[in-house]
Amino acid sequence: MVRFVIDLSTRISLAVVVLIANLAGAAVVLVLAAWVLPEGPLADPATVRLINLLTFCGYLVLAVPVGLFWGALRFRMPPGDADTEQHLVLHGPLRLVTVQAVLWGVAAALFIVLNAGWSLRLAASVGETIVLGGITTCALSYLLSERILRPTAARVLAAHPPRRRVLPGVVVRALLFWALGTAVPVVGLLLSAVSALAYGDVSPGRLAVIVLAVGGTALVAGLLVTVGAARAVADPVNAVRRAMRRVQGGDLEANVTVYDGTELGQLQSGFNTMVVGLQERERIRDLFGRHVGRDVARAAAATGEVRLGGEVRRVAALFVDLVGSTTLAAQRPPGEVVGLLNRLFAVVVEVVEEHGGWVNKFEGDAALAVFGAPVGVPDPAGSALAAGRALAARLAAELPDVTAGIGISAGDAVAGNVGDVRRYEYTVIGDPVNEAARLTELAKTAPGRVLAAGSAVDLAGASEAARWMVGDAVVLRGRGVATRLASPHDDPQPGEPAVETEGRRGTRQDLGAG
Repeated sequence: MVRFVIDLSTRISLAVVVLIANLAGAAVVLVLAAWVLPEGPLADPATVRLINLLTFCGYLVLAVPVGLFWGALRFRMPPGDADTEQHLVLHGPLRLVTVQAVLWGVAAALFIVLNAGWSLRLAASVGETIVLGGITTCALSYLLSERILRPTAARVLAAHPPRRRVLPGVVVRALLFWALGTAVPVVGLLLSAVSALAYGDVSPGRLAVIVLAVGGTALVAGLLVTVGAARAVADPVNAVRRAMRRVQGGDLEANVTVYDGTELGQLQSGFNTMVVGLQERERIRDLFGRHVGRDVARAAAATGEVRLGGEVRRVAALFVDLVGSTTLAAQRPPGEVVGLLNRLFAVVVEVVEEHGGWVNKFEGDAALAVFGAPVGVPDPAGSALAAGRALAARLAAELPDVTAGIGISAGDAVAGNVGDVRRYEYTVIGDPVNEAARLTELAKTAPGRVLAAGSAVDLAGASEAARWMVGDAVVLRGRGVATRLASPHDDPQPGEPAVETEGRRGTRQDLGAG
């Protein structure tokens, strides 16, 4: 069963604008042919005008329904053929113009034959006027119907954007509309002047009327066609320009409706493809930032090439390790354990980022945060100490069923890319990282669950250092130098329990963050 490729409202709009354009063009042609153009010697000019007028009315009564019915048939097709539907819609304005051109051509032939019996000169003048008027009217109809069909064209192009040009290009279309809207009316004016010179029977006054009438018609028709042609080019470009402004403002949801079958449609489609690429890039950047940290991601994106190795930087390390994770995993379902760890790490990430740090990695039930790399901070040690105090307080308040040890150290370490150019990661390696890991094990039995190295307090700013109390020095596992232990002022000074760590079994190797 055949169906229309355009809906009823669009068909009605097309019928109205095409009908108005053709009736206006026909009325102008009738006035010019009957009362303005030179007619040569006629025995009864009034009778000739009357017969032309009656023929004009009769032809309109016949041509209007024929044109409407024929034009509607140009948009019918069997169901299920998407390519045919796209072809009919995109070539719809041209198919409508074909119908109108045939009707205007029949009218020109009819009036030439009708007037040839009275005067060949009159018949030629009327025929020329009808042909020129029909060409200009068809150009206006094309522009109007193309604008009305844009929503339908957008629909059929949404599933299959134009990969190649399916209509005449912008240059060809511009030249065509110049010829129809400007050259054709001017040719009509030139023909009137040639006729007046050839026959020599046109008075100066009548010649002036002819020039004014035909010239005025040429100006109006040329203006309408030129404006329509300019809008046909400017509208798609302006749509892309507005969408580009939205993208520049950070809105990657900007989209351009594709409704043109020329290079402009390819421009619209290409913009949408570009935005999809930007969205994909932004998703990858976001995922990359979530995996390695946003600061690391930005630094990696800004680097033109991959460089392994690093540089010595003053950093602070903060380790957080869950107490009793082995027992927890044995007693609770895996999903519940994962949920608990996620709640723990959510607090860790929030507190660390609030204090200018970066979570370098999650190691099962533990996390390592670094302050001072890859982005420097004014006081790495002070930031880490403040983050440790805040983290202990929040964990006690928000996750009372979770116990975690927090260890903090500071000093010089190497920060950079470690691995191979095919697979590498940004990390921090050095004594502060190892010391913080050892302090974490000790902090699990400390009353406040937070311990820092005295060196970190010494490197911190005065305001933060004043909040910490440095106590005994102990030798941590795997280290040959004693570490002075420090805890926040509201915690008891660490003492004997710390000394027992010499024989405590650790869970971290002395490899830093790597």
